[in-house]
Amino acid sequence: MFTEQWAKTRFPADVSAIPAEFQPPSALHQRVTLINGELVPFEGDYQPVLSPVCMPDAEGQYRQVILGSYPIGTEAEAFLALDAAVNAYQDGRGAWPVMPVAQRITHVEDFTFRMLARKKEVVNLLMWEIGKSAADSEREFDRTVEYIYATIDALKELDNKSSRFIAAQGILGQVRRAPLGVVLCMGPFNYPLNETFTTLIPALIMGNTVLFKPPKYGTLLFHPLLEAFRDAFPPGVVNTVYGRGATVVPSLMETGKIDALALIGSSRVASELKKKHPKVNRLRAVLSLDAKNAAIVLPDADLDIAVQECLSGSLSFNGQRCTAIKIIFVHADIAAAFTAKFTEAVNLLKIGMPWEKGVNITPLPVQDKPAYLTGLIEDAVARGAQVLNQAAGGGQGFETLVAPAVVYPVNTSMRLYHEEQFGPVVPIVSFTDFEDPIQYQIQAPHGMQISIFGTDPDQIASLIDPLVNLVCRVNINCQCQRGPDIFPFTGRKDSAEGTLSVDTALRAFSIRTMVAAKLTEANKELLNKILHGNKSGFLNTHYIF
Repeated sequence: MFTEQWAKTRFPADVSAIPAEFQPPSALHQRVTLINGELVPFEGDYQPVLSPVCMPDAEGQYRQVILGSYPIGTEAEAFLALDAAVNAYQDGRGAWPVMPVAQRITHVEDFTFRMLARKKEVVNLLMWEIGKSAADSEREFDRTVEYIYATIDALKELDNKSSRFIAAQGILGQVRRAPLGVVLCMGPFNYPLNETFTTLIPALIMGNTVLFKPPKYGTLLFHPLLEAFRDAFPPGVVNTVYGRGATVVPSLMETGKIDALALIGSSRVASELKKKHPKVNRLRAVLSLDAKNAAIVLPDADLDIAVQECLSGSLSFNGQRCTAIKIIFVHADIAAAFTAKFTEAVNLLKIGMPWEKGVNITPLPVQDKPAYLTGLIEDAVARGAQVLNQAAGGGQGFETLVAPAVVYPVNTSMRLYHEEQFGPVVPIVSFTDFEDPIQYQIQAPHGMQISIFGTDPDQIASLIDPLVNLVCRVNINCQCQRGPDIFPFTGRKDSAEGTLSVDTALRAFSIRTMVAAKLTEANKELLNKILHGNKSGFLNTHYIF
């Protein structure tokens, strides 16, 4: 049972209680930013970095472990970074945007090699900064590397297909993809490495120059990679921006020098930032935003499968995923059986520290999140719901650690029905009319994914047809998820703009452009001289192996 006294035993009494391989990193006080190929000293204010892991101080008060600090940059530093990116792009004439694709791939491979050499540091910082389990932190790093290599392979295939000429109606042309310009990349705290790189890497490899602002939580883990960025890419191709997002980012957008915005975060922030750009029609936006994905459990569902998939879907990394199942609709005929089985499974989840083997629920990095979750639960209870696992401590918290709560029956009057909780609270709704979950999706401001659990092909088909026009992925008897990375990842309404996957991301950060000529003997001879003399990086018929 989760109590304050029990929760204290989950946190380490001191560093000696932490296994040697998972010791907190030495205090890392970042005093540099990456601008124009140099690690520039920063002498301004700094933001302390607190781990979600707490330990008792000399007076027995539990305090978050201090990991270090990073620069609170101002507009001045942000504009220096912007100028560096603009100058490196040089209106499309810079060394990076005109560089042949094969050479850009070599630079990205070099960066990946350097990144792999810092794996241990990055993984440990990832674990300590956001409280992700050691196993999941390592998986995030490995998946990111796999994504980079998959991106390289996809670009080779794309470029090889584009290496041929097309002849039509007396015109000869070669169509390729060219970069957009300067890209501002902003990633999320929950997958700070992986999801940031799913925009940053394709933006880079397509020839754009990049401004990269790390997330508020999960900033220091990028410090070991700054030298890799500096050494692997030409000056100005990758530049970092630090500081209060509400201060520096709007100012960057107002310059009109940002050609593409890659943001994984909230729709409110995305909307405000786009409005700051003086030429919105010129801005390419690649956005992965809010989501409150639902699961629908039908009367004939296999309960074991539904419970296991909903459990993992709703509570992996404490439910802090945009693709998490954040509300479950269960048919009234099986609601009692499902909730009993699901609650039992939730109570078996291991609550503890990120380095513990098999841990499921870990401390939360966002400092006001426990209080916010408590408010959601209290509102639901006041309006008729119950915390089904209250006896086991569901919904109780101590400092940054919150026990997962199963809340039932939830209805439309409750905040938990509408708000994206992004934490270990699982609302369950009972329904008899199959129109109810469809109406939920119609009324919701989000439209990312949904999961359906059942075995009746007619019933499932009747749900698939309307739902595919409301969300962008319908999962059958499995949880909502992003991968595999070759699948399109997008959403409707406030959930996304643009599509991310390995190959579509390359298209998202580029534009089709072509060279064309009348099909005459003189032009054929001219083009052959350009091709055979390797005179153009764009116009070529090279095959990249």
